[in-house]
Amino acid sequence: MYEIPVGPVHAGLIEPGHFRFSVVGETILKLKARLWFVHKGIEKLFQGRSVSAGLPLAERISGDTAVGHALAYCLAVEEATATQVPEPAQRARALLLELERLHNHVADLGMLCNDVGHGILNAHTQRIREQLLRLNAEITGHRLLRGGVVPGGAALRSLPDPSRMEAIGDDIRDVVRLALGHSTVRDRFTGTAILHADAARDIGCLGYVARASDLPADARVCHPFVTYDTEPAVPVHTTGDVLARFLVRAEEIDVSLALITQLTHGLTAPRAVLAPAPGAGTGAGVGLVEGWRGTIATRVELAADGTLARVKPVDPSFFNWPALPVALNDTIVPDFPLTNKSFNLSYAGNDL
Repeated sequence: MYEIPVGPVHAGLIEPGHFRFSVVGETILKLKARLWFVHKGIEKLFQGRSVSAGLPLAERISGDTAVGHALAYCLAVEEATATQVPEPAQRARALLLELERLHNHVADLGMLCNDVGHGILNAHTQRIREQLLRLNAEITGHRLLRGGVVPGGAALRSLPDPSRMEAIGDDIRDVVRLALGHSTVRDRFTGTAILHADAARDIGCLGYVARASDLPADARVCHPFVTYDTEPAVPVHTTGDVLARFLVRAEEIDVSLALITQLTHGLTAPRAVLAPAPGAGTGAGVGLVEGWRGTIATRVELAADGTLARVKPVDPSFFNWPALPVALNDTIVPDFPLTNKSFNLSYAGNDL
């Protein structure tokens, strides 16, 4: 048996994390993941800020989850201050959440294909993602949708055009069809890095990692902050392998596209939808949001002067990181990049 150290500095542009493999030949007996290289003291940075000054920090907890973390923060603040959010603002927030899910899932589909040698499909998903990022900039003024969710409401500059979204959806489905129709891609995904349902349940996995292992929890259904015309259909697979995590993403894209069409109906833009002045709340609140990686939980405690006394955000990556070594047991070393991408966990979201 020997050890292979990987990281914390990696060949790509990902954040730092150290992985130590104990192997016999190419078979992985044990993986130890060492994180916390990008600890930023986020919770301490919140303390003493005003509610409005805390929002930009919430948006930057994990850069690819600006809407999810900002929304969880705002929901917690609104509960703490008994602030009522108008229905149009709630729908606008749900719309932004699905747009964020869309561009991240699309990128993941392509990078999973890239990790098994199908670079042309990755190039096409990056082309589609660029269209979505430009759409984001039109809607909120920022490619990653920052500024769209605000305490008490939401701010939209424009709305997505239904025909444009339909064309993007057709484009994405073509890429998925080509990927799953390619024997090399499907064979490399199938049976790779299986996370069984019992292990996922014991660890407390969330999001697409959990739903690929037959755990259907989704905060959009369990803890909705908006009333959907049609409840989101939660895709669930049972095999727990890379293929299942790919399929859950692909099917969630279709769900998001349907929700975007549903939520756009009746909204008008440009507008900023803000709630009335805060009421007399309890001074503490919790926000639960189904971000694109999974459920985000944020607790806020306010001081007597209305500033932030304590903010505790929890990214789903914190719960899913321990599952990665479990899924890699008895796989081979070349499976690590593919498996790591199928989980695609946030280093920054973990290393608060």
